[in-house]
Amino acid sequence: MIRMLLIGYGFGIRSERRICEEVHLNLAHRWCCRLDLNTAVPDHSTFSKNRHGRFRDSDLLRQVVETAVRRCIAEGLSADLRHP
Repeated sequence: MIRMLLIGYGFGIRSERRICEEVHLNLAHRWCCRLDLNTAVPDHSTFSKNRHGRFRDSDLLRQVVETAVRRCIAEGLSADLRHP
């Protein structure tokens, strides 16, 4: 799921439902998320359940994603979208 969130961030996709659709349709995204053609893409509701349940009182998920994005920017793998 974190890989899917990173894809969403990298491509500016804000909707969890849309992220799931993109990963379902795009072979490169499936590869990045380590999903083969026979593996089901997680449902968008899985993101909501985890965000509102498991991660509600913790900012751990935010910290993980922000660290990964900073690392991608530092390595030149992504543009810094905060500074156009």
